[in-house]
Amino acid sequence: MFFYHLGEYFLLLKKVFKKPEKWSMYRKEIFHEMNDIGVGSLSLIVIISTFIGAVMTMQIAFQLVSDLIPTSVIGQINRDSNILELGPTISALVLMGKVGSSISSQIGSMRVTEQIDALEIMGINAPGYLILPKVIAGVTMMPLLVTIAIFCALFGGLMGGSLSGAVSPNDYILGIQDNFNGFTVSVAMVKAFFFGFIITTVPAYKGFYVRGGALEVGQASTKAVVVGCISILAMDYMITALML
Repeated sequence: MFFYHLGEYFLLLKKVFKKPEKWSMYRKEIFHEMNDIGVGSLSLIVIISTFIGAVMTMQIAFQLVSDLIPTSVIGQINRDSNILELGPTISALVLMGKVGSSISSQIGSMRVTEQIDALEIMGINAPGYLILPKVIAGVTMMPLLVTIAIFCALFGGLMGGSLSGAVSPNDYILGIQDNFNGFTVSVAMVKAFFFGFIITTVPAYKGFYVRGGALEVGQASTKAVVVGCISILAMDYMITALML
């Protein structure tokens, strides 16, 4: 059953990436999806990342109780944790719940109301027209959202450390700047790219092949989020193993 779904998923991707009939049709949809996925998710990403950064700072300070370890290490650990793992992965899991369920229910509703059949009858490549703009929007907006998430987490850590007294602002900023490795940002961007692809394609697949009515659309949306989250965690492991 797993290999059947995997094969069907790749066959759908083959149809999605067929050369579009007219790029002008797709351009408007791409900008619309970029607005939905990127701008529509911005406030959620900012709030979650800021609080994660603040909580991480306090937890790291709680664990580093030795007088031999300078408090600037708190900023350093918080920086690397957020760039490599928390920024990309938490953002992706949150967006899978928000964007993924929306994509799956949207395409699933079009399938059960026979709108997709109508597109195919008119000679339009339905997978390409419905899914490709979402994929392009996902892989372009996800790295931007992850970048914003990382900055918000670092700022949240600064605020959380200052307000709780866990670390002074000067020590925290010193820790952020100390021994910075730019390669960690490259890893985060690679993760963001692949996560954006998963967030858009897995729910689209579940919605595109749904059968039945409103109940089945809801079930497909739930399955899309579950499978998508597992796929994100598996991809996270693979990219980390290959690049670090």
